[in-house]
Amino acid sequence: MKISKRVKALVLIGAISTTVLTGCSNDKKQETATKGNSDYTIKLGYYNCDHMTAAPVAVDAGIYKDLGLNVQAVGNGKVPEAMAAGQMDAGYIGTKGLVGAIPKGSPIVVAANNHTGGSEYLVVSKNVKDPKELIGQKIASDPANDLLWTTDYGPETGLPVDASKYQVINIDSSKDAYLALKTGQIKAFSACDPWGSLAEKEGVGKIISTTQFKEKNTGKDYNCCSFSLNTNFIKEHPDLAKKMVLAHTKAIEYIYTNPVKAAKIFAKNYNVDEEVALMTIYKKTVGEGRTLTWKIDGNEYKNNLDMYKDNKALDKIPEYTEVVNEELLKSCGADDFDTFIKEKVNPVFPEGMSYEQWKEKAMEIDGQK
Repeated sequence: MKISKRVKALVLIGAISTTVLTGCSNDKKQETATKGNSDYTIKLGYYNCDHMTAAPVAVDAGIYKDLGLNVQAVGNGKVPEAMAAGQMDAGYIGTKGLVGAIPKGSPIVVAANNHTGGSEYLVVSKNVKDPKELIGQKIASDPANDLLWTTDYGPETGLPVDASKYQVINIDSSKDAYLALKTGQIKAFSACDPWGSLAEKEGVGKIISTTQFKEKNTGKDYNCCSFSLNTNFIKEHPDLAKKMVLAHTKAIEYIYTNPVKAAKIFAKNYNVDEEVALMTIYKKTVGEGRTLTWKIDGNEYKNNLDMYKDNKALDKIPEYTEVVNEELLKSCGADDFDTFIKEKVNPVFPEGMSYEQWKEKAMEIDGQK
């Protein structure tokens, strides 16, 4: 897979060492990493989606630092490609892209769940009255490569699932797509939050289709994105790999139990106002269920693989054991997700709370009242 010059630059800027991942296995570096020393800089990628909130939270809440990890986090729209090329050690990326990269030789594997289900939105300009007005227009959403057009957007709106019917524009990040919609450069884009909610709050656009990654008739769970690790990184730095997985779980715990503080971090890193950030955290932890999770039960990933196969979404579908490495999560010292929710979250933020009720309680807990 070819990687653009821009991606290479993003990955390399600020790196302490110019040595790429696959060249970091000499004995001295191996010994240093095994001891958990922070001399090794772990390259982490994520992109601007509410599903990836654990990444900036782990950085700004000091979780990586507390675990003795030296992490260089890069948020941009080309994380999947950089991970697939072995240019990052860890990344929050879409599961479909991860699965598709494995048969092509990508050194990548799911190390923990990140978001069961996953709200995705088709957002159109405020001037669009009928979805069919998008035909022939510039859109930052690709019906040819986004399975949601087949399963949700197309059926829900009546729009053709045919890329040739639109002027498909490739935009690196959801933030850039939102700005393109705001400035009239495109008529629609697809993304997760906060961009859909922000478009509606600012009067820039409106959501005309949404999905929870649920098969409407069966209620099966699916996974939209995952916390992934480079397999070479796992082999060369096993202790650091475990700590990265543990940090991921601790970041999600922080989001559930310190929602206002997490929202402030989200607002700063995603450049949105704090009210939009609070609305997003509410959706992820209460409004849409306990969707942020590190738990791997196997079913959602197996359902994903079946979905890709049934819809011929990928040329080759790898086996489940090639996609998911459950051992790191089991051995890193992470809390049990269900127990955490039952004991630490349900008594404080029960499902079914309204946004107003949740916000009042969240502000009280984080000392904002």
